[in-house]
Amino acid sequence: MERLQNLLQQLDAAQVGARMFALMERLYPICRSITGQGVRQTLDILQESLPLVRSEVPTGTPAFDWTVPNEWTIRDAWIKDSSGVCIVDFKRSNLHVVSYSIPVHRRLGLRELKEHLHSDPEHPDWIPYRTSYYRETWGFCLAHQQLLSLQEGEYEVCIDADLRPGSLSYAECVIPGASPSEVLLFAHTCHPSLCNDNLSGVVLLAALGQYLRRSQLQWTYRLVFAPATIGSITWLSRNQGHLGQIKAGLIVSVAGDPGAITYKRSRHGNSLIDRAAANIVCQGEKPGTVLPFSPWGYDERQFCSPGINLPVGRITRSPNGAYPQYHTSADNLDLVQAEHLTDSLQRIMRILCVLESDRRYLNLSPFGEPQLGRRGLYQMMGGYTNIGALQHALLWVLNYSDGLHSLLDIAEASGMDFQTLLHAAELAEQSGLLSPGPLSLDLCTISGSELPTYGHTT
Repeated sequence: MERLQNLLQQLDAAQVGARMFALMERLYPICRSITGQGVRQTLDILQESLPLVRSEVPTGTPAFDWTVPNEWTIRDAWIKDSSGVCIVDFKRSNLHVVSYSIPVHRRLGLRELKEHLHSDPEHPDWIPYRTSYYRETWGFCLAHQQLLSLQEGEYEVCIDADLRPGSLSYAECVIPGASPSEVLLFAHTCHPSLCNDNLSGVVLLAALGQYLRRSQLQWTYRLVFAPATIGSITWLSRNQGHLGQIKAGLIVSVAGDPGAITYKRSRHGNSLIDRAAANIVCQGEKPGTVLPFSPWGYDERQFCSPGINLPVGRITRSPNGAYPQYHTSADNLDLVQAEHLTDSLQRIMRILCVLESDRRYLNLSPFGEPQLGRRGLYQMMGGYTNIGALQHALLWVLNYSDGLHSLLDIAEASGMDFQTLLHAAELAEQSGLLSPGPLSLDLCTISGSELPTYGHTT
């Protein structure tokens, strides 16, 4: 096995992007919701490449202030006009039906029908995505221009569906590392044919899991695939005794559109994952955006609720609701591109590399600047593309390695790339100039008195 940073350097961007996009194409037609066969079918496909442990939580199970709802099963749905022509067909687009619609089969006039129709006047060619998880009703979604074209007359509507006791499905993949302390990675599985919001996070997490399984890891990684909100709340309620093991986490979604990468901080605001993500997101040719925490968005608001308060942030490209195609039929395979999926994957892998590598060092020659040439450090830089940056990094690392500052601290102070500082620290360690201290996630359980520091000298 290799270190994650080595696998990142070897990553074939075109190949991994094509694999993620192919998986998305396969998952795209499936009608998913917060429960039901669509979620199970999605997990079946993911299980072909990841060793998932699956859970079925029965209807009626309490989950904090919530209860697992009835399971929704849909077989078909349509609207026919007075001449019997099918004008809205679930088989053409699973977005045509309001998710969790109760069964219905009846005839009604246009005025009454319109009370159950949903469209988006701002985007008249797109079908909107609507849900009714916790209110028993039914409805159809259609393009606004089609809604405007409907003529007076009698219509026949049919939603062949069931709402019955069943279960909520979620799955986990635990990838063990040297420490039992965990990094949580979460993607929601509850949306139907929507590519960026839902499937991009699913396929990215599936690809990331395969790289993590090939890596020699310091930390244990727990990948969770579950429905949004009720899924994460149910998972949290069933794992309360385990939450102390989780030291960092990321919610992954909206990862394939052309927008710049965006990180939303956890409720902690300045936890290790917040600092690592902010450092990586703001680096590179296309720096992204870092947002403060807010109690609105995806499942980060569940993991960051006051009674849970885990250091779990969210990474996306465009934030949810901040791109025109959000929750419409235009969030399709034309919107998402393999190159954006790959860039998102690489950014997340870089963030995890910080978690894997960040530690405090102790300078073993702290009195004045040590002589680098005598130790062969300049020769050890051979093959590095930017010698000046590496020399600069060596000076930063040696100066700040007092047992109190980590590499991430030094990256923030210097504005330098974390990987360059890591390489400099490894060279200095090999030359006997640095002694490594605990990894940063370990510092959550180490008191300040246990950290190495220099005594006063006179």
